Amino acid sequence: MTIDTVGVVGAGLMGAEIALVCALAGHRVRLVDTTQAGLDAAMRRLDGVLDKGIGRGFYTPEQKDAALGRLHPTPDLEALADCDLVTEAVFESETVKAEVFATLDRVCRADAWLLSNTSTIAITTLASYVAPARRERFAGTHYFSPVSRMALVEVIPGIDTSDATVEAITAFCRAIGKTPIRVKDVVGFAVNRMLHVFMIEACRLVEEGVCTPEEVDIACRLGLGHPVGPFELSDAVTNSLCLQAQEILHAAYGERFRPRPILKQMVKAGYNGKKAGRGWKRYGA
Repeated sequence: MTIDTVGVVGAGLMGAEIALVCALAGHRVRLVDTTQAGLDAAMRRLDGVLDKGIGRGFYTPEQKDAALGRLHPTPDLEALADCDLVTEAVFESETVKAEVFATLDRVCRADAWLLSNTSTIAITTLASYVAPARRERFAGTHYFSPVSRMALVEVIPGIDTSDATVEAITAFCRAIGKTPIRVKDVVGFAVNRMLHVFMIEACRLVEEGVCTPEEVDIACRLGLGHPVGPFELSDAVTNSLCLQAQEILHAAYGERFRPRPILKQMVKAGYNGKKAGRGWKRYGA
């Protein structure tokens, strides 16, 4: 089946940029969120992403206009009824995602692919919230932030996902400029399992007074060749999301993923990262 019209549920940092890369690749995109204010904020953010990309030579003004022309924000999930493929990118909560998929199960065409951008929740679990007949066309596509720049997508089949679906979704990811890898349906998949062991150890270094957060970030950039350090990354994606991911991983795998006390203290104090104006470092004035 040709993928022409794409739906994305969730206009946050991840969902909005998933919608953007699909629009840049030539797809008509319907971006859904619960409020018009959230959608307006997402479109302003994407306008800025495109302007920054033009300044760096990634896009042209013509590409920007064409992509924005293909993006249709709406607060109505019913608008996804004729989409060929729909990606869920809402808050990382099984309860919230279950409600979304129950609605998509009712609204979407029987032959539509349903995908989740979850970073930690098992795909087989999420697929249980749609009718059994749909589950062969249900898979995980875990993008990485910022989606407009990061090439990797983890493609995760659930127990009932068909090989044809995996092939189709892998081809779709390549067509929108991403590099897909197939990953087994385990909690945290591949990258987050590696990442959070790393981030937990970085917190230990700070707790033990070995380095400051800034020094750890410098060490990782200059000594390991990472584009950003673990504390910069945590501030960018929010410290509360990192804590939530580690709690899920800890419940699944035990002691090696136990969140460090310093991260819990940061989150409890409201030092949630760049958007909050304070995280591992201070932002703004």
